[in-house]
Amino acid sequence: MKYLLDPLVKHYADFSGRANRKQFWLYALWLIVVYIAIGVVGAVLGEKAGNAFIALAGLALIVPNWAIMVRRLHDTDRSGWWVLISFLPLIGGLILFVFEVLPGTPGVNRFGNQPQN
Repeated sequence: MKYLLDPLVKHYADFSGRANRKQFWLYALWLIVVYIAIGVVGAVLGEKAGNAFIALAGLALIVPNWAIMVRRLHDTDRSGWWVLISFLPLIGGLILFVFEVLPGTPGVNRFGNQPQN
């Protein structure tokens, strides 16, 4: 639960610092579960109310999602601006995925100390 709540509560709009692979991917896993639950609730509410619920949830989660992606890029010693590459169709998301899979910089880099688990 820590890996879901930390980015949502402690680091909601924190674009500074670093997030290691474990923090990022466990958050991503929890987020998939949350999105599935939101989709189920949206389907139960009906089309109009469900779509509104899904849109509100997506808007509420966009800032922490981008924040943890930026911190993950910082861990690989890349600027957070690389997150904008995801706007390129197909190839942008693939490049960002590769950056997120790569191991972080050991020790200190220009974005801070190596994150602890």
